[in-house]
Amino acid sequence: MVIANPQVLHRPLALNLPRRLGFGPDGLAACADWFAARGAATVLVVTSPPLGPVCQPLADALRARGHAVHVWEGVTQEPRIIDLERGMDAAREVRADAIAGIGGGSAMDVAKLIASLVDGRQRIGEVFGIGLLAGRALPLACLPTTAGTGSEVSPIAIVQDAADGQKKAVISPHLVPDAAFVDPSLTIGAPREVTAASGIDALTHCIEAFANRQAHPITDVWALEGIRRIARSLGRVYEQGDDLAARTDVALGSLYGGLCLGPVNTAAVHALAYPLGSDHGVAHGVSNAVMLPHVLDFNLQAMPERYAAMARALGVEEGGSELDLARRGVTAIRELLTRCGMPTGISQLGVPESALDPMIAAAMQVQRLLKQNPRDVTAEDVRDIYRRAF
Repeated sequence: MVIANPQVLHRPLALNLPRRLGFGPDGLAACADWFAARGAATVLVVTSPPLGPVCQPLADALRARGHAVHVWEGVTQEPRIIDLERGMDAAREVRADAIAGIGGGSAMDVAKLIASLVDGRQRIGEVFGIGLLAGRALPLACLPTTAGTGSEVSPIAIVQDAADGQKKAVISPHLVPDAAFVDPSLTIGAPREVTAASGIDALTHCIEAFANRQAHPITDVWALEGIRRIARSLGRVYEQGDDLAARTDVALGSLYGGLCLGPVNTAAVHALAYPLGSDHGVAHGVSNAVMLPHVLDFNLQAMPERYAAMARALGVEEGGSELDLARRGVTAIRELLTRCGMPTGISQLGVPESALDPMIAAAMQVQRLLKQNPRDVTAEDVRDIYRRAF
């Protein structure tokens, strides 16, 4: 058992959660009922092009309840500011008075920002950072179709800024949706590579929230249970995508990880993964998968007891010292990555070693996450971790 530092118990912890959080079947119908109770006249559904068929039942249910519905499919894999601006234009054009975000983290992040900024009181460049968003203009509900980002319950939204190519975060309690409906059956149609990448993203959220300088006993419970559920079921979901029981396990683990993002957030794995996505177009979950074992190798000595607890949650058998157990936990993660078809090195992503210096510079800018890492991270440390990851 991991005992928290007594000082942590005196650290203020703020939990900003959706007023309505649903988990289980019939999420689309529950979402339509929620909008009906709100009395919205026109709902803009924000999603990505492949998900039109998934959105149709919600659109039909909303129309049956008397709402006007418009589906906007303008969200890309790594959303940019221009995508957000087009989404706000769409919302204004149809005079939407409520927003639904359906999809992976990109679609939900854009939906959260549209709902917040559509009234024009603030521009996106004014709210990058922590606590700069003044409010949210429209009611918002989110429904994830992947089990990975946890965006449906988090106070975070990320878009890429074309001015410098960097992925930037808006962090505010106003971004937490009014309602979130997590229906594991909506993830059944996700391609196996998306299932694997998003599942590893969720696992990384849980691991980095648990082994974190801001870790707290409240979120520890969620993080460890998330690790346990994802570790035991992600491989099964990758191999048998229609296994609803396994899908439910991973979806719940993802939700737990999302609940940790607001009060604790992540650390160096995410900081080092971001340049792979912003500079080289690598999917976020894949970036995390490549960086995860290497950053953990770097971190183990700083929190061996925490990483040993992680290993137990991964299903690793007891034996040896806490550090030995922690190292076997990293081995178990590598085995899960291989089982799920994840690349094992940056070179497999088409990223040349000549990109190393710009990647280091970009990663070092993500101090909001690096400062939470269990071990201090210098630019030379980042260089060494990247080189090992190549």
